[in-house]
Order: sequence, then C-alpha cells, then structure tokens
Amino acid sequence: TENCTGLKMAFYSEEEQTEDYLFKIVLIGDSAVGKSNLLARFARDEFYPNSKSTIGVEFQTQKMDINGKEVKAQIWDTAGQERFRAVTSAYYRGAVGALLVYDISRRQTFESIGRWLNELHTHSDMNVVTILVGNKSDLKDAREVTTAEGKDLAEAQGLFFMETSALDSSNVTAAFQTVVKEIYNILSRKVIQSQELKKQDLGGGKTVVIQEGNQESDAQTKKGCCSTS
Repeated sequence: TENCTGLKMAFYSEEEQTEDYLFKIVLIGDSAVGKSNLLARFARDEFYPNSKSTIGVEFQTQKMDINGKEVKAQIWDTAGQERFRAVTSAYYRGAVGALLVYDISRRQTFESIGRWLNELHTHSDMNVVTILVGNKSDLKDAREVTTAEGKDLAEAQGLFFMETSALDSSNVTAAFQTVVKEIYNILSRKVIQSQELKKQDLGGGKTVVIQEGNQESDAQTKKGCCSTS
C-alpha cells in the first residue's frame, strides 16, 4: 500500500508543481550584423547607433510567458570577429536555441551563414532550435540580400526565418519568441512521452482472479499501482 501511495504522489507532484524553465540561447553571426543591438532591443528596449564591437561574452536573462508558464531565456552574445573565437566551446555549451544573424545590406555576412552553421553543429547539440535572422530590414535602399534568398536558405537548412530591425524594433521580440516557444514545445512533448513510458513500465493494470475456498473474487489493480502478475 505504501508503494502504491508513493507512486500516486509522485505523479501528482509532477503534474501540480510549477517549474522554472531556463533556456540558453546564443546569438551568432559576423561582426557588426547587429547581434548586440537585437539583444539590447529585446531585453531593455534600447538601441545604440554607435555601439562598439563586443569583446568577450555577455548575456541577459529575460522572462517570458509561454502557455501560462514562466520561461527564462538566458541570451548570450559574443564577438563575431575571428580573433575572439577562443571562447567557442564554452559559449555553445548547453545552448538549446540560436539566432543566426546576417545583415541584409551586406551580402558577405549572408555568405558566412554556412560557416556559422558548421560551428554551431560542431560545438553544440545538433538539435539546437535555430532561426535565421536577416537584420537591418530598415535599410531598404541598401539591401543586398533579398527576402526570398533568406527564406530559401532557411528552408534548405531546416531553420526558422525572419527579417528584423533592431533600429525600429520590427520583429525583434517575435524572433526570440519563435525560438523560445519551439524549445518549450519540444520539451513539453518529451515530458509527455516520458510520463507515458513511466505509466507503461508500471503496468497498465491486470485483472487477477483469487480463489479462496468456494469463493471467487476479482481484484482489478489500479493503473500505475502495484500490479500482480
């Protein structure tokens, strides 16, 4: 009986407790594509027109509401320049999401996407939720990469896609939310699958016929509880 009660309590507590989710998300892409300003706009609603190149690693933690659950996105930002790439392994470790950013007004930054994807896959889990972000969409007259090109590359690589502007705030929050929501959805599916497996392992319940003297009684064991074989 104690064992049965313990199992019931375990399932009950898993369903009832409110959990804090913390997802590590990394910003990657060439230097000066606007990674730091995307983060500044999202986390603090700020923009720095004369911001200098990032040196080292910085991160911000931002709370978000996803399906009624409080989720914390820990967003990491680092330099895009080659000379600062010594931090690579530690930077990617534990990341479950990534914003891969290029500048729509500089084709060279778009052509670097393949290299950044290789680095992401080399140093982190292959299943990192990734969105391809064409930043600086406000620079319409200086555009060198079409929206269609961005979409095609994202589709070919299995990535989400969005064009943003840290300057005028266009799609900035939406880009981060897209990644966080997908991570949350994947986690939710895994939790449900795990619970289903637990229930299967504990037995679906069998009917046991107990014979005692001239009397017969059926004992129906409860689901997930002390099954007799």
